Amino acid sequence: MTNTLAAAPLAAPATRTLLLAGAAAGPLFLAVGIAQGLTREGFDFSRNAISQLALGDAGWIQTANFLLAGVLLTAGAVGFRQALRNTPGGTWAPRLVAVFGASFLLSAAFEADPGAGFPVGAPEGRVTGLSAHGTVHMIGGSVGYLALCAAFLVLARHFAAAGRRGWALASRLMPVGVLAGFAGSGVTVSAFTAGAALGLGWLSATAARLTA
Repeated sequence: MTNTLAAAPLAAPATRTLLLAGAAAGPLFLAVGIAQGLTREGFDFSRNAISQLALGDAGWIQTANFLLAGVLLTAGAVGFRQALRNTPGGTWAPRLVAVFGASFLLSAAFEADPGAGFPVGAPEGRVTGLSAHGTVHMIGGSVGYLALCAAFLVLARHFAAAGRRGWALASRLMPVGVLAGFAGSGVTVSAFTAGAALGLGWLSATAARLTA
């Protein structure tokens, strides 16, 4: 029986380049965010979200980080479309990844609200009401990560059809981990960050896998 995944044009250099761009998005975004979080005055990973790094005098770094990640993820979505063409999941997985990429571009345009002591001088408590730009940022991010979770479920179908049961099972479990992290943000923002990182990491892994 012909392997479904092998039928996709995975070896094409252009497709591989696009997939590698998508695979690089998560690690680069997290590395830049963590580096900033460790060096910016007043930032605390247990209280502040990485999105808030776009605030303050050095906020342009995080804004650029969002823009770069959005561009790389969009390129990755094109790579997914080419790699998964004419295979199970080949229609919706790329579209959902593209929505995820668009959410990063939206986050660059609409910054998160200050709060929990960041940037320095912001109220120490959590903000009870959101500004207009903070609302767009939150809704855009939520839609983006829901799209990513849906993409993982679609990719699970693709991997299952290709006989890659381990990848299929992991793709089904990842949305649970991502959503659990988001649910735990009420206790500590670190849980939210971990959930977001899990989603970015698995997207990178699947994109890299499809280059093989």
